[in-house]
Amino acid sequence: MEIVLATDNAGKLGEISALLAGSGITFLAQGALDVPTVEETGHTFIENAILKARNAATYAARPALADDSGLEVDALGGAPGVRSARYAGNSASDTDNVARLLKELTDLPPAQRSARFQCVMAWLRHPDDPAPVICQGTWEGHIALAARGSNGFGYDPVFVVPGEGRTAAELEAGVKNRLSHRGLALRQMVACLHSHQ
Repeated sequence: MEIVLATDNAGKLGEISALLAGSGITFLAQGALDVPTVEETGHTFIENAILKARNAATYAARPALADDSGLEVDALGGAPGVRSARYAGNSASDTDNVARLLKELTDLPPAQRSARFQCVMAWLRHPDDPAPVICQGTWEGHIALAARGSNGFGYDPVFVVPGEGRTAAELEAGVKNRLSHRGLALRQMVACLHSHQ
C-alpha cells in the first residue's frame, strides 16, 4: 500500500519511516508531490490531523496519513498543546519553543512539572472519506529543569522519560520509537491499515 504522508517535518518523517520499515506500507512525503502545507486551524489534535490528511489526499489524489502531536504541560493548563510547534511564535524554532517553555516553568519544582506528549494520527482513503481511521498515543513524563541530549527534535531535550531518568533527546532512536506517543499511535495505525487492505 502506498500513501502520502502529510508532513514536512524532517524529524517526523524520519521517525515514521523507521517505524513503518517492514510493514509493507510505503509512503511519499507530501513535499515530493508538491502538496502545499495547510493552515492548522483546528482546536484539537484530531481536527488538525484530519485537516492535514484531507489536504494531502486532495492534492496527491491518493490515501493520506497525517499526524498532529504536541506537548501538554499540566502546570500550564495543557499548553502548549496544539500550538506546540508555534509556542514561541509562528516562525519559532525548536530552540525558541523550548526556551519559552522553560521560562514559563521557572521556579516550579520537579513534582509540579508533569507533562505528556500526545499524538493523533488520521488516515483518509480519499478527501471525502466519511470514516477516517483515528489512532492516538500518549507518552507521560515531566519537564526537565534544563535541556539535555541531542537526539530527536521539538521538546525532546526537556521531556524526561519515566523509568529512564533521561530526556527523550538522550534516548537511542529505537528506544524512543518503542516508548513514544508517535510509536504507539503508528503501531495501532499499521494494524488498522492492514485490516483495511
